[in-house]
Amino acid sequence: MQLQIGGAGAGDQALKDENESTKRIMFTYPMIKQTDMNEEMRGETMELCVNACEKHSANNESAAKMIKEGLDRRFGPSWHVVVGEGFGFEVSYELKNLMYMFFAGNLAVCAWKCS
Repeated sequence: MQLQIGGAGAGDQALKDENESTKRIMFTYPMIKQTDMNEEMRGETMELCVNACEKHSANNESAAKMIKEGLDRRFGPSWHVVVGEGFGFEVSYELKNLMYMFFAGNLAVCAWKCS
């Protein structure tokens, strides 16, 4: 025989509330974390990053290479790109030429120009 105190499902509701508060939020759309680019450059760079990450979803190195080559062609040489999960960075860059964004949840892209 089982004894339940607090009415039907009282403990279940507390567990449900606790689980909902500890869930991670997964973003499936691009989210810009930090940038100082103008609006036009920001849009083109974000589109290039999304296309590269979708095309090379299994290979971050290929995605970074595609982004770098696209940025070099569009905005001039000396772009640097890092694509991956769980990295930190401290870089020197030309003003108005930095973007740090997340794509598909936990995939981060950092692109900056330094000549």
